[in-house]
Amino acid sequence: MNPSKLPRRPFLDDVELSILGFGGIVVMDSDPGHARHLVAQAFEKGVNYFDVAPSYGDAQSKLGPALKPYRKDCFLACKTGERTAEGAHRELEESLQFLETDYFDIYQLHAITDIEADVDRAFSKGGAMEPILEAKKAGRIRYLGFSAHSPEAAFAAMDRYDFDSVLFPMNFCCVHRGGFGRQILEAAQSRGMARLALKGMARQQWKDGEPQPIWKKCWYEPLTDPAEAELALRWTLSQPVTAAIPPGEEELFQLAMDIALRFEPIGLEDEERLLDLSRDLNPIFVG
Repeated sequence: MNPSKLPRRPFLDDVELSILGFGGIVVMDSDPGHARHLVAQAFEKGVNYFDVAPSYGDAQSKLGPALKPYRKDCFLACKTGERTAEGAHRELEESLQFLETDYFDIYQLHAITDIEADVDRAFSKGGAMEPILEAKKAGRIRYLGFSAHSPEAAFAAMDRYDFDSVLFPMNFCCVHRGGFGRQILEAAQSRGMARLALKGMARQQWKDGEPQPIWKKCWYEPLTDPAEAELALRWTLSQPVTAAIPPGEEELFQLAMDIALRFEPIGLEDEERLLDLSRDLNPIFVG
């Protein structure tokens, strides 16, 4: 294994992804030159999985030009938070334009949480799945997936369509303290879906009365202690997932990159340390 390059794991078919993905939020609000530098640096270290969404500010318009030199060698994931056909069609077209590409490797229903508001609406007549399926048939989308913040919504989506992947929080504290994550993982495994992980470096919810966080791109309290962050990300990457997307803060992404470059599966002693760490934490998701 080349320690200067990220390991890769199977996704589906003959596609392999770097075990760490590049979340587009990293380049949100960045100077275009700095965005190009960050993307080039990540690609040089072996990142081939890039993920972005329209809701990430100006991330699409920053990521598109920066990624263009590497596009044919990368796996580009995008999402839509729209649930109507009209809205999803508009977001898809805008995303393709911003990202300077004519196809997405994977396109996902973004952050499905409520069965009626998210799943039922997307699959109804005039719902978001209509233009998405048309785009897949036309070759503008290779794979279809969704990101989930609720086990019930995830199960409902799995029952409605044979999705290729699920992107979901797989975090030590959510599993140990919130009972969240394992059920989505196991359901996806049983269906042969690829699993992509979020929130591996989340610590807990911000406490009530917390001063304005310095981590502007995190809606939760991230793990910033390098030793704790390493334990947590190694735990996530030791689960049966293809890849993990770290926090969108540049400093935390660089920390995650360093951890992933020297990744080793987590052991029993480390599992116990994480269990102890989680005892006094308030998980960001509960099952």
